[in-house]
Amino acid sequence: MLDDLGRLLHRWRTWIAGVWVIVVLLGATLGGAVFDLAESPDSLREGAESARLQERLDAVDPEGELVVAVFSGADLYGVDLIDQASKVMHEVRDLPDVVEVRDPWTTGAQDLVAPDRFGTVVTVEIDPTVDDDRARAAVERVDRTLRKVAMPEVLVGGPSLAEEAFGEQAIQDAARGEGAAVLVLVVVLALALGGVVVGVLPVLTALGSVCVALLALAGLARVSAVSEYAVNVVTLLGLGLAVDYALLVLGRFREEREASPRADPADLLARTLATSGRTVLVSGLTVGTALAGLLLLGDPVLSPMAVGGLVAVAAATLAGLTLMPVLVAFGHRRIPAPQPGRFLGGTPSAHALLPRLARFAQARPWPVLLGCTALLLLLATPLLSLDLRNSDARSLPRDSEPRLAQETIERDFPEQAATPITVLVDGAYDSQQTADALARLGGIPGVADVTLLDPLPDDVSQILVEPRPDAAGDYDGPDGQDLVRRLRAADLGSDVLVGGPVAELVDTRAALADRAPWAILVVTLLTALLLGRLTRSVVVPLKAVAMNLLSLGATLGVVVAVFQWGWASSLLGFDSWGALDVTTPLLLFMFAFGLSMDYHVFLVARIREAWDESLARPRRRKERAVDPRVLSDRAVMSGITASGPVVTLAAVAIGIVFLGFVAGELIAVKEIGVGMTVAVLIDVTLVRGLLLPAAMTLLGRWNWWVPGRARQAAAADPA
Repeated sequence: MLDDLGRLLHRWRTWIAGVWVIVVLLGATLGGAVFDLAESPDSLREGAESARLQERLDAVDPEGELVVAVFSGADLYGVDLIDQASKVMHEVRDLPDVVEVRDPWTTGAQDLVAPDRFGTVVTVEIDPTVDDDRARAAVERVDRTLRKVAMPEVLVGGPSLAEEAFGEQAIQDAARGEGAAVLVLVVVLALALGGVVVGVLPVLTALGSVCVALLALAGLARVSAVSEYAVNVVTLLGLGLAVDYALLVLGRFREEREASPRADPADLLARTLATSGRTVLVSGLTVGTALAGLLLLGDPVLSPMAVGGLVAVAAATLAGLTLMPVLVAFGHRRIPAPQPGRFLGGTPSAHALLPRLARFAQARPWPVLLGCTALLLLLATPLLSLDLRNSDARSLPRDSEPRLAQETIERDFPEQAATPITVLVDGAYDSQQTADALARLGGIPGVADVTLLDPLPDDVSQILVEPRPDAAGDYDGPDGQDLVRRLRAADLGSDVLVGGPVAELVDTRAALADRAPWAILVVTLLTALLLGRLTRSVVVPLKAVAMNLLSLGATLGVVVAVFQWGWASSLLGFDSWGALDVTTPLLLFMFAFGLSMDYHVFLVARIREAWDESLARPRRRKERAVDPRVLSDRAVMSGITASGPVVTLAAVAIGIVFLGFVAGELIAVKEIGVGMTVAVLIDVTLVRGLLLPAAMTLLGRWNWWVPGRARQAAAADPA
């Protein structure tokens, strides 16, 4: 079927190219709307206790957007400043949609004043009943007005402005990462493949893939919510996978043309898609299956990103199966012949990196297998200290004003920085139930203070529990999370809810811990089935899953060491905040698992071809049968020699894409960029270069075992 597709693409190449040009132009113009239509995902998980508490509070006492400003550098009670600041505060209070202002000049809020009187915090609440656009406009007016206070240093932040900064920075990182990656890719591929035209073809395929994905996301955003972080995912995966698939098709076309230099281009394209097209299709299904596992988690942050990833994978697969072959059909005369001496040229050569590593592994399989496994396990050891928390302003760039405002509050106003835990009692302000809850809360270990807020409607009482900070001064660390669990386990009454930011983190971690094993199991089983269908083997998929898990453990261990422990943080240009974002490990797991399977499919598809050929050759030529172990070793080396250079070049290309995101300013984006770069490096060297050939050498013919054929395999093996 795929060979017919190749002939069809060649015959109708002008029309198909025209369709792609139209779609790409639409994506480049209309697809940009996704940047305006995308929304910040809601971190509250539906049905969780923290979400139920927030829903109840929103019903009885809704809270609007909060703007927090920090003023410092002058005496707050200087005669001139008091008058000027008071006028500004009255001006803020009179702004449309402002419902509350707390400051030391007009409300006498002394708890907001620094001990030396040279700094203060001002909070402004926006009307909770207005819509998002109106609230955003009100926040901007408050921001501009607060800056009129004549203090040497004015920092304006708060949750709303931090969220806006996150979204804007995510878009900037995506644009900058994509732009840098495209420029470097063109240069590297042109040098590696031997010409500007042939170097541009994979990049054009990738750009076409990204445009299609953005167009699809823009359409999706008009009917349902699309996360603004999905744009980063589309760029990351769309560029990387499309370049990989394009290089696979291009490499196979050059091989087919080298083998049959006088063949018709339509026949060459047919033979190319009959082999590499199937690999692209299986790879796309494999990566898509891994990303679909994120949907099984039901997480409000991860699910929209999974949707973006699935759109990117579908677009990359479509581009690899249609756009790249059409570009090859047009430019095949400008595609140079393979040059074995060219560095990273994607040309089959026994002297390339992966064949060299494979020969080393086949010569000493047991030491390589044990040594690589031990090294990967060692790299994974930092996972034992993994600390997951929700990203906040601390993960913004160093010079981001919302981050500077939060850091100043944490340093100079620790009482204002405390993240209280909210306890909602279904009882009146003066009820016995509320009194009993207050009494019991004060005696729970880890509680620093308990405050009963003003009465709420519907006979509901709100209690703020201030946790004791841990040794690092954090309120959302393991101690704070344990306090939430203790509060929920305590006998506070039957109608009591515990919520707040720390409780949201506890709920998210608990839900992910419950669902992640099942999601990982489903993903591994489905990808193993796809790989088994491609290789017609049971052992190859099981071995691939085991190697991928080792590789992913090592990758996550490196990410913990870099971003949680702070290793090489100065080199990468960020300040570690002592934890990883709660979504990073699972996001990296699914991304890297799919990508690792991607390269595994590239290699084992060619190994399987070589194995089938080695079995058929003696029958065709009536030669004497060769020891199956020897045939297996030859097949492994032949497959790696044929596809290894393409895999290496693809890994370099996708590594360039990921490095573009390492240069991003958001720490969460850096985590993904570094993690994926490390995953590719580990996968192409230790796993595919050494572990794969070592394991296949030890297993020999049993690599291709399937149930029901054990007797035939044993009988055919003379050993």
